[in-house]
Amino acid sequence: MQTRPNVLLINTDHWSSPLLGAAGHPCILTPTLDTFCKNGVRFTNAYSEHPFCIPARRTLMTGASARAHGDRVFSPTMLMPDHLPTMAQTFRDAGYQAYAVGKIHVYPQRDRIGFDDVILDDEGRSIYNVADDYDIYLGDIGHTGRQFDHGMGNNQYTYRAWHLPEATHPTNWTTRMMARTIKRRDPRRPAFWYLSYRHPHPPLVPLQAYLDIYREIPIDEPFVGEWARERGELPYNAQATQARGDLYGKGEIIDARRAFYALCTHIEHQIRIIIGTLREESLTNDTIICFTSDHGDMLGNHGMWAKRVFYEYSAGIPMILVGLPDDARVGFNRVDDRLVGLQDVMPTLLDLCGIDIPETVEGLSMVGDAKREFLFGEAGEDAHSSRMIHDGRHKLIYYPVGHYFQLFDLEEDPHELVDLFSDPDYADVLSRLSEILEGQMYGSDEKWMENGTLVGEPARQFQPGPDRTLSAMRGDQWPFPPATEEGFLEWFPETKGEEGEEDG
Repeated sequence: MQTRPNVLLINTDHWSSPLLGAAGHPCILTPTLDTFCKNGVRFTNAYSEHPFCIPARRTLMTGASARAHGDRVFSPTMLMPDHLPTMAQTFRDAGYQAYAVGKIHVYPQRDRIGFDDVILDDEGRSIYNVADDYDIYLGDIGHTGRQFDHGMGNNQYTYRAWHLPEATHPTNWTTRMMARTIKRRDPRRPAFWYLSYRHPHPPLVPLQAYLDIYREIPIDEPFVGEWARERGELPYNAQATQARGDLYGKGEIIDARRAFYALCTHIEHQIRIIIGTLREESLTNDTIICFTSDHGDMLGNHGMWAKRVFYEYSAGIPMILVGLPDDARVGFNRVDDRLVGLQDVMPTLLDLCGIDIPETVEGLSMVGDAKREFLFGEAGEDAHSSRMIHDGRHKLIYYPVGHYFQLFDLEEDPHELVDLFSDPDYADVLSRLSEILEGQMYGSDEKWMENGTLVGEPARQFQPGPDRTLSAMRGDQWPFPPATEEGFLEWFPETKGEEGEEDG
């Protein structure tokens, strides 16, 4: 029989680190994850190094930064790099069975990236001319092509209740497929299971039952720093991130947050079914669990929506680790404030299982003694680019367009309400973090440098352009839409700017 522990890695899409009861959120309901925190450790300084879907997931699956895996711009047709062993392959090389269920977000869609098998929900990306397993499931039960009949956009924040029977919701389907996968394991070998939910990423289509739960709970309003109130004074990318919300009035913003929280609570209730399956299979004491997300969502805070910026609600992610009952390296009911990123998940899980960590991994084991002094974040190479240096307390954000810096003291100001860039009391902190940032520049970043010093490029004013696809709105998925070059470029414009938004 097996001698090494099983591993269950649970990933979500767009879940911000503050969205936990254990983190003190005033209204979101997360009883399952709060119980995880009591049974393990919650990392309070966890970040997505690249806060948008594909680059973040590459880092999660390789333990490497964009400098190594090659994508900090959202490259939907870039293959996973051959020179970086994936987490799944490394587990398999150590004798594990490795299975994934849900959203993988790789190209081609059926690339298993080292898993024995993938039961795929790729959100109906018909441009690749591939039906994923969730599409096939809907067809098998008489709902062929009907998953987008709700009419909600994949990058917008209007909402409505799910339009098909409850059991067909992708969160429920993904849960059932993982429960079945666990039951079908080879009992003689340990398993690595990757459970990847597509939500709470828009479209905001929660079950009506979860909307009803939040009808009686006052929804918190977005907070806005003084620095964010005049859009014209913000850097180009921050202006663009605010412009996403121009469609929504105050009531619609509260409704969007309510629908978002409903999606979160639905996921975490469904996780209970997975825990119940582990219990019934006598695996709870033999399974390590890690819960995280690829990035967060601004949800109207500072007037901004979605991701691609390095403020807390976009770049901050939940990171919860539940170890084996007798493993003191993890412990229970602990909070750890060390600075961690997605690149640290792979070495942590391998370390806990006694598996050698590949030399290509840049991350650190979160249960080891080594701790980083700073974390570098990078997003984009065009006008929407931004960079981050975080030292565990202070965060420096840099927008090259306009040569715009921001500095926040997260210990004193966790909501980033006060920009300290011009505060003389923080001059030394600013100088130190700026020097670190300049030392991290590489590749296309060099166009923003002169004689080793950042100079950026001229400021620009963001002017929203037409959105002829309603932010990647899906249509009738039957008969199967053609995979044309024109359609592909509409979904994934080469420049994520005034005329297009990434579909992450």
